[in-house]
Amino acid sequence: MDREKIEYHIRGLLEAIGEDPDREGLVETPSRVADMLEEVLEGTAYTNHEIAQMFGKTFSAGEQQADQAIVMKDITVFSYCEHHLALMYDMTVSVGYIPRGRVLGLSKIARICDMAAKRLQLQERIGQDIAEIIAEAAGTEDVGVRIVGSHSCMTARGIKNASSRTETRTYLGAFKTRQELKDLL
Repeated sequence: MDREKIEYHIRGLLEAIGEDPDREGLVETPSRVADMLEEVLEGTAYTNHEIAQMFGKTFSAGEQQADQAIVMKDITVFSYCEHHLALMYDMTVSVGYIPRGRVLGLSKIARICDMAAKRLQLQERIGQDIAEIIAEAAGTEDVGVRIVGSHSCMTARGIKNASSRTETRTYLGAFKTRQELKDLL
């Protein structure tokens, strides 16, 4: 990310909304916003393939049967809507996959979800990205992802429907056709 450009434009944004960027409370705001964007949009720096490589540590599945799914639920993430730069929050991700001889470390699943969300995104794309990354990292084509979240572009502006929640589901492989796998998420 280009910190210098971010700071320059945030200063201009402050001026455009009628603020004085030189007043005490705002002097360091451009730098703080640049710090925040580097952190919350960290995933922008990586492709799905690179994330799969970073968090692709697997272990032998041992006696795990080929048709048994591994499911992790209630992984919390947040992201920013690419249409309004608005926060998508209270998001929970459930991920299921059928291992093919190898299993991912559990923390890697949560890290994959977190990194995929740290981009300017659509909720639908976050699910697709997570599914693709898990499939590559775990070496399986059978992956399901369910995401439920709130979008401040719906809750705090526009329609201002504070209770609205959006649910998306992404299915790859056996998750597309097997209802019992879908029901796990």
